[in-house]
Amino acid sequence: QDGDLKFSLESVKKLKELMDGNRHVNPRMMVPIASYSPCQEKHLPEEFRPVCKREDAPTIFRRLSLAAEDDLCEICANAACAGCF
Repeated sequence: QDGDLKFSLESVKKLKELMDGNRHVNPRMMVPIASYSPCQEKHLPEEFRPVCKREDAPTIFRRLSLAAEDDLCEICANAACAGCF
């Protein structure tokens, strides 16, 4: 979830894969992560397409990608959750 937007965990994991894949490009050709948006990616899950129309899409995608970090358990990644650590 990001604000009033809700997405499936599987879609957020796919988004993270797409965004992480973009980091492995030649650094000279890379767009700054702050302005990167996966909207042009053909494998972007369909539920993210409405986000692409928003001005704050890169920020939303970056926050969602961070929420799917591998070192967080899926339960603790939820801000409403407590007690994992």
